Amino acid sequence: MVSGSGIAQAFKTLLNLFIFGITTLALLSASFAIYFGYLYEKQGPLKAPIEITINSGDNIAARLHDAGIIENELTFKIAARLSNQSKKLQAGEYAVPAGISIKSILNQLVEGKTIQRQITIREGLTNHEILLLLNGSKTLKPSQPQMGYEGLYLPDTYSFQKGDSTSDILEQMRSAMEKTLFEQCKIEAQITKLEDILDYPCGTSHLKTVRDVITLASIVEKETAQADERAKVAGVFINRLRINMPLQTDPTVIYAITEGKHENNGKGPLGRRLLKKDLEIDSPYNTYKNAGLPPGPIANPGRASIEAVLNPEEHKYLYFVADGTGGHAFGKTLKEHNQNVSKWRKIRKNSN
Repeated sequence: MVSGSGIAQAFKTLLNLFIFGITTLALLSASFAIYFGYLYEKQGPLKAPIEITINSGDNIAARLHDAGIIENELTFKIAARLSNQSKKLQAGEYAVPAGISIKSILNQLVEGKTIQRQITIREGLTNHEILLLLNGSKTLKPSQPQMGYEGLYLPDTYSFQKGDSTSDILEQMRSAMEKTLFEQCKIEAQITKLEDILDYPCGTSHLKTVRDVITLASIVEKETAQADERAKVAGVFINRLRINMPLQTDPTVIYAITEGKHENNGKGPLGRRLLKKDLEIDSPYNTYKNAGLPPGPIANPGRASIEAVLNPEEHKYLYFVADGTGGHAFGKTLKEHNQNVSKWRKIRKNSN
């Protein structure tokens, strides 16, 4: 028969063993936490900065390990799970500094701090000029796509990733122009091809279609670089269209001569000044010989020029000429215009 003192002794022994076990487990857990914290924050094995692309569906731990960014895949996976970040890691192209810790690389992937590659296409470039610019980039893959209709590529700053091509940027530009035209012209129809909206109603009684809008917007874009002048210049052309007066705008003649393949030697799109004899060229784009709008855009207009054409300034001006300050002097009559032209010729003569 076991005595009461024996049972008490056995219970005490078991209690001591339990306490010892709990204490040991606690010490081991604490030690593991300390060691894991050390692994989590310690400097990583990467010897020099690198760029790495993480694609959707990648085994990220394996990619980082193969690139020499982390020492151990399992440690990375445990850290991602314990920090509740495993499902927040984002794909993209990353610039990774040397010696980055697991903690830091996790934060970078969660925050999506990717390499920002961008290219800016300024307003007023022709399709030919845009393609030359894109293919001249050192970071885009060059390509020779069949360019679409002139004027359907929206100038702007576009982001891209390593490995993207010229065609990828052009597709972004077309999509951006489509969105802009749908918004500005309030297009509600189901359009599957961007060119199909060219004859869609848009504008005023003097600008009947999308084609008319982007055509005049391209002319405004080429005539002034002053943001505060766009609506006023658009108003001049609307006034001329209203009375069936030829637009008489030099950029259309230049386009007729070059077909958009402009010179790029610092001497203007023709490589020389526009001459009086050039104004006699037989072309539907010659707005000195033909009233109304030319057959299509002469460049790719920006969003602001499209908005200006759809919201032209109301005034009685029919003429404008450079004023020597980067802007233009506007005239209501031919007499006023000739006076402004005389002033401009004196300014140009004095600057030579």
